[in-house]
Amino acid sequence: MVVQMARAIGALAITTVGSAEKAAKARNLGAELVLNYKTDDVAAGIRDFTKGKGVHVWFETQREPDLDRMVELVRLRGRIVLIAGRQARPPFSVGPFYVKDLSLFGFAMFNACAEEQRRCAEDINQWLQEKKLQVEIGKTFPLSESAAAHRLQEENTLGKSGTLMGKIVVIP
Repeated sequence: MVVQMARAIGALAITTVGSAEKAAKARNLGAELVLNYKTDDVAAGIRDFTKGKGVHVWFETQREPDLDRMVELVRLRGRIVLIAGRQARPPFSVGPFYVKDLSLFGFAMFNACAEEQRRCAEDINQWLQEKKLQVEIGKTFPLSESAAAHRLQEENTLGKSGTLMGKIVVIP
């Protein structure tokens, strides 16, 4: 979804994936550069693509982010947005971070006020109407199997199984 939203506002998107199937899907959704974190040198790929300047915005979804790598690969005055890892306590590269004049933002949608959520919903609805966003449904469960839906989510977030591509939908 982040790749599609980046493209909707005119940005180029770089993403990482763990399989050839996910790489094809990411390209199909508009990613300009897709790197397989299991087989590719991600840092080298990003440096090459950005001609050594780094990315403007790094959107991090890993529960245990590698801030050293992020700081290295974000350009001067770039931004890092963290959206995962409530319990994470990674080392923080203060020196390289401030020398590059970077910004670090935590983002949790539940902290947004009603007006912010309304503006976001309007953008998302417009992009859906314009077919700029496709919602990928990875797996559907009946309500009676909601425990299995939770297990699948935990396997893919906590267990990093990589078996899910798309959203989980529970139908009443």
